[in-house]
Amino acid sequence: MMNTFISNSPSDTRKLAAAAAKFLRGGEIIFLRGPIGAGKTVFVKALAKEMGLKGSPVSASFSIMKAYKSKTKKLFHVDLFRLEEREMFNLGFEEMLADENAVIAAEWPAPLENLINSPRLEMDFVLQGGDKREIIFKARGERAELLLKNLTEALNA
Repeated sequence: MMNTFISNSPSDTRKLAAAAAKFLRGGEIIFLRGPIGAGKTVFVKALAKEMGLKGSPVSASFSIMKAYKSKTKKLFHVDLFRLEEREMFNLGFEEMLADENAVIAAEWPAPLENLINSPRLEMDFVLQGGDKREIIFKARGERAELLLKNLTEALNA
């Protein structure tokens, strides 16, 4: 399943994250692809805020992984820029995947693509000039398809 959303501003990207947050229950994986400055971290920041988590995500490039928590929810923000597949085993990714209350948002997810068969929502941020972005959603697996279906219906309501 696939869908496209047009974001004309960082505010639109935040609204998209707010809509997505309503349907996250824990156990979801979101891959975010796109060039530097495309809005991936803007999306994750808004997602954390809408999930009611403590702390505000920043680009995780220098720390690779940050966890944001509330009493009932958790978000792992992973930035795999410059990492390779063989380096994934040292990150504790197995523990992240096993946490049923956690949502994993992975920027630059290429090193994980061959390692994870779990359902996931993939988001490709495509620059369109100025602040405009085309955000292409692809659902991989039944759970991700339901998430994308719910998100699409909410955005079209």
